[in-house]
Parts: sequence; structure tokens; C-alpha cells
Amino acid sequence: MSRIGRITTLLMAVLREIFDESAYQRFLALSGMASSRGAYARFMREREGTKLRAPRCC
Repeated sequence: MSRIGRITTLLMAVLREIFDESAYQRFLALSGMASSRGAYARFMREREGTKLRAPRCC
């Protein structure tokens, strides 16, 4: 793979993490669900619950 191809692949992976696409794919894999409105709603509820429990610093 060329250097530009590797950089593009890395950039796409970073963007998927930033915009939670990777997290959603991991959620689907762990829960055994297919992508749907209901699955995304459940993902968002769990994600919000996690953010609320996270301790804040400073």
C-alpha cells in the first residue's frame, strides 16, 4: 500500500472514532444486533448513561 493510502486509512479510522461510528460497530458486534433505528437508539441511551456516570476532573 502506498504512503498516501496508509495515511488515508489512518485518517478514516480516526474520523470513525471521533464520530462514534467505530463505537457503534463495536456495540452491534457485542450485542449481536443488526444496524437499525432501535439499535441506534439503544446505543445512544447506553452512551449517555456512560457519560453521566463518568467522573469529572477539575
